[in-house]
Amino acid sequence: MKSIVCVEPGRLVLEDRPRPQLPDEDWVRIRVTHVGICGTDYHIYQGKHPFLQYPRVMGHEVSGVVIENAVAAGLEEGTPVIINPYISCGACHACNIGKPNCCMSIKVLGVHTDGAFCEEIVLPAGNVSPAIGLSSEASATVEFLAIGAHAVRRSQATSGSRALVIGAGPIGLGAALFARIAGQSVTLLDTSQERLDMARERFGFDDVRRLGGERPVESTSFDTVYDATGNAASMESAFAYVAHGGALVLVGLVKDDLRFSDPEFHKREMMLIASRNAVKADFEHVAAALSDGRVSADALITHRTSIDRLTDTFPGWAETRSGLIKAMVSLG
Repeated sequence: MKSIVCVEPGRLVLEDRPRPQLPDEDWVRIRVTHVGICGTDYHIYQGKHPFLQYPRVMGHEVSGVVIENAVAAGLEEGTPVIINPYISCGACHACNIGKPNCCMSIKVLGVHTDGAFCEEIVLPAGNVSPAIGLSSEASATVEFLAIGAHAVRRSQATSGSRALVIGAGPIGLGAALFARIAGQSVTLLDTSQERLDMARERFGFDDVRRLGGERPVESTSFDTVYDATGNAASMESAFAYVAHGGALVLVGLVKDDLRFSDPEFHKREMMLIASRNAVKADFEHVAAALSDGRVSADALITHRTSIDRLTDTFPGWAETRSGLIKAMVSLG
């Protein structure tokens, strides 16, 4: 089968690889139809991922069709499916308390194990669900949107509350969209005017503010702050925007220590919440929002390519992401 392999930082190769074997009777075979390109994929290509071994087949934002052992998932062969790329052990403490998203030995497609920049993958049956009412492109946007939806659910914020989303990239947009769906009043903050303009024009966010611009964001103003930057300085600064009794949700991840003022933290009785990956309920929430039009996959997908052209198009997108929200790779 055709596979795109990142053999080392900065080098992608189109290879023929053997079809993967089903390791267990509870696994299914998927013919991949579309894969979204994530910031993690760009980091892997650029050699910036701290825990990755090369060579690696990237890709974890996946849609496909189940073509073997569909009965294990309660489906028929040929059923279009949404893919949950987080393969959990099912036996650790996190899995036992219903949090497989932070499984103690989690394996994420395209990161800890080979992913979906190839024609076929195999997965546990529990990691697929039918893509009812969704195109294959829309199905491939579910995973990254579910990360934002999970963060909103983790926040425990109520309808009518004020939310600040820091970072208007794909993950931040996902958090902003689902915060709005939850009834929160959303302000978006970013350093890029281009990103903010796209958020306004494509998704109707009116309150967008550029860091250092003419409309500064006031401190202690927001019931919930979602930081989706993956930038240590931004994450530390985010504490200042949280109102008394509010919450800061760290959606982005940084390999660093964070510092904050404990007196400020305590006097506001803030909550500090980590949000990692997503769970089944988040995938279902996102799929429903895409299906009924509350979220537009067409507005999210700005760039397209095919597996045969990916080695030519990917490097340019990794270098400059101007005008790019989500790039989609067709395997068909």
